[in-house]
Amino acid sequence: MDFSLLGWGDAGWGDEFLRGMAMTLAVATCAFLLSIVFGTFFASAKLSRYRLLPLLGDIYTTMLRGIPELLVIYLVFFGGGSVLRSIATSLFGFEGYIDLPVFATGVLCIGVSAGAYSTEVIRGAVLAVPKGEIEAARAIGMGTVLRFRRILVPQAARYALPAMGNVWQFCLKETALISIVSLVEIMRTAALGAASTKEPFTFYITAFFLFLFLASISNRGFRIAEDWAGKGVRRQ
Repeated sequence: MDFSLLGWGDAGWGDEFLRGMAMTLAVATCAFLLSIVFGTFFASAKLSRYRLLPLLGDIYTTMLRGIPELLVIYLVFFGGGSVLRSIATSLFGFEGYIDLPVFATGVLCIGVSAGAYSTEVIRGAVLAVPKGEIEAARAIGMGTVLRFRRILVPQAARYALPAMGNVWQFCLKETALISIVSLVEIMRTAALGAASTKEPFTFYITAFFLFLFLASISNRGFRIAEDWAGKGVRRQ
């Protein structure tokens, strides 16, 4: 192993790894937030009294949890380009090739996949809120919006927080798959460095420690958030 290759400047890859780590965090953060949006929408659908909406939620969670994330990336990246090209050809006569933005592709693919897990987390958290608290709020005259804001959301968020940490770790790990569409994050940087220097172990062990560092910091952050959310709550 030649760790001198990880220096800064033109002679080293340290600054490239730092930029790759920043890209990994950017993709993971945006995908995580998108997964919460999808999760909230489809959890609401699965909890709905209307028959069609729970069916729609079941289809989404079953399909996205059963399909490999790599296949989702291929379908969106290549299929999305084909769809846009067909539309451009039919409307404007454009015959060229259309590439989707790789950052947006990465965020969308990981966010949609993680959203299936967020759906079940949020649904379970909502169901865990004691019904008696909702009934008590209704009994003292709280309206639907006020009950949602003061009772349901804070309680469900506290129940969901530990499992949402797992969803975040999922988003963080799955960013490695986006390297196949040439987004330069940690794994893509490691692959480029390995090919350029013929020192693959040096670069891939560096990628290993960077992901381990991010995972460790993330675990610590979610643990702090859980402790904060649990203040004033009696431990069982």
